[in-house]
Amino acid sequence: MDPHFKKVTSAGLLIALGIIYGDIGTSPLYTFQTIISDGGKVDNELIFGALSCVFWTLTLQTTFKYVVITLNADNHGEGGVFSLYALVRRYGKNLVYPAIIGAGTLLADGIITPPISVTSAIEGLTMVKGFEKIIVPGNHLVMEIVLVILLLLFLFQRFGTKVVGGSFGPIMLIWFTMLGVLGTGQILHNPVIFKALNPIYGFRLLTHHPRGFWLLGAVFLCTTGAEALYSDLGHCGKSNIRVSWVFVKTTLVLNYLGQGAWALAHAKDNLNGINPFFAIVPDWFLLPCILIATLASIIASQSLISGSFTLISEAISLGFWPRIKTKYPTDIRGQIYIPSINWILFIGCVLVVLYFRTSEAMTAAYGFSITVAMLMTTLLMYYFLRYVKHYPIWLVTTILVVFLCVETSFFVANAVKLLKRLFFLVFEFGLITTMYIWYNARKITLKMLHFVPIKDYLPSIEKLIEDEAVPRYATHVVYLTKMQSHSQVEKRIMDSIFANPVKKADVYWLINFNRPDDPYTAEYDVEEIVKDKIIRVDFSLGFRIQPRIGIMLKKVAEEMISKKEIAINSHFSYINTHGLKDFKFIILERFLSYDNVFSNRESFILNSYFSLLKFARSDSEAYGIDIDQAVFEHVPLVVTPITTLVLKRSSYKVDKKEDFL
Repeated sequence: MDPHFKKVTSAGLLIALGIIYGDIGTSPLYTFQTIISDGGKVDNELIFGALSCVFWTLTLQTTFKYVVITLNADNHGEGGVFSLYALVRRYGKNLVYPAIIGAGTLLADGIITPPISVTSAIEGLTMVKGFEKIIVPGNHLVMEIVLVILLLLFLFQRFGTKVVGGSFGPIMLIWFTMLGVLGTGQILHNPVIFKALNPIYGFRLLTHHPRGFWLLGAVFLCTTGAEALYSDLGHCGKSNIRVSWVFVKTTLVLNYLGQGAWALAHAKDNLNGINPFFAIVPDWFLLPCILIATLASIIASQSLISGSFTLISEAISLGFWPRIKTKYPTDIRGQIYIPSINWILFIGCVLVVLYFRTSEAMTAAYGFSITVAMLMTTLLMYYFLRYVKHYPIWLVTTILVVFLCVETSFFVANAVKLLKRLFFLVFEFGLITTMYIWYNARKITLKMLHFVPIKDYLPSIEKLIEDEAVPRYATHVVYLTKMQSHSQVEKRIMDSIFANPVKKADVYWLINFNRPDDPYTAEYDVEEIVKDKIIRVDFSLGFRIQPRIGIMLKKVAEEMISKKEIAINSHFSYINTHGLKDFKFIILERFLSYDNVFSNRESFILNSYFSLLKFARSDSEAYGIDIDQAVFEHVPLVVTPITTLVLKRSSYKVDKKEDFL
């Protein structure tokens, strides 16, 4: 995190508005409209009760849970479900599963937030005089406009947001100011609407209204962007988030109250198909309002897409996702572009638009994923408060029970939407299953690594180096090792050295990677196991640092030469001028051997893993190793070898030599 964001600054506040609040900030476009549509008869009970539920949801769920409590789970300035998992993973081996489910459902949210935000804004044109018959929710023109905007948005991702990113904050400042002003204008005509802040109205709605409890599914839409407050912690700091949230929440509440005041004044009218958000906008300001709303919805979509890239990048670093192609379009720290994820999200968004057509229909499928993600965050937060912060058990349990009750209620209310969002389940199931398979397959493969004492092989290696009869394979041979102990090494590495061809070298390098909790750690440690002949390098790279072995190893060698830690001879002297010209990186790739007997679970995980592996980047790409320096060797993976094989030889007798001819 930028050190400037550790304190409250005007720049930090403006960036917070532009990055963090896009999703929750555009929720007034459709939340109250959905409540009225789902609530049936529009009367005082529905309006006051709905506004009360919205206000207290924003207060309890967004303010108390995320702004007050969850932002304290600061992982060296970074937030998000994987940052939280990194803080608590040592306290429970099964905590990986809430992290995986939370991440998968957050990613699934990325295929509906852009369509619903952009569609809601464009549908506002129906309120403009002269457009009533042209812009009709769900017609081809509206869908085409939305799809073009989404296509341009996803095409733009490859260039990064550096060019337009500076305008996000000012635009969202205008947006939130507009929300507050529009709402205040309606409140002045009907100030009795402030009574809705009394929680008793919300309680009465949930207990007395015929559809009371199930309206929570629509109410929940007001807080769908709350996870972003924590996920984007690293972009502007918790102090800036907390201060800016006061302004954001005030404008949101004023706008909701303004929509409620308008609905109260028009309760006897037929409000079917009318969006209260645009209804409270003066006619002369309607077109500028729609333009600002469209820009705000694009910014909300951009923030969510960027968040999806970051989430996948963290999943790759933590071993939850196949290594896929990742680009860095700008020099801004943390800004990345993942082509495959970008187009998966785009295809999902297109399907959402084509299937649901209108924003009102989209809201019927919205919210379920986020409730699941919030529940997973709550479970992880329990371990953080209990074991990291060491809060009293009674306090932590009370907080857990309160939020589990609230979020379980939202979950149940949103669960009725499942039939309307079946293809979302396929998307979510695919994401979560991929993470589950990758994580467990890596556990199995790591468990099958066989380690041996390196000292047992040192005499043989030194003898090989000195043996002039054996041709030199390369001046420097490099292996990637997963062994944390410096006294041991994978047996497969030793087998590779002495296998055909024998890899005689002047210097052997063993490279190990550690992933510390600090997301931006970039450190290394060196040990010469045999002076100038066998060198081990341990890199500590945070999960937001991209490994680039070629460059990193060159820097290590240069620093060792400059500090005279290694002798400047023919093996090392050319490094400064020629780089790593004679370094060979031996990459050991596993394949699933036929000599295995699996359980059903192992068979599913490993076969799926090796199928996914075909789409993943190779180690040379993942670790930044130029292909001309990489040598690939295939090593069989034998998890459970076949021990009993029934094979009977048929008995026969050869009587004549001619039988062989």
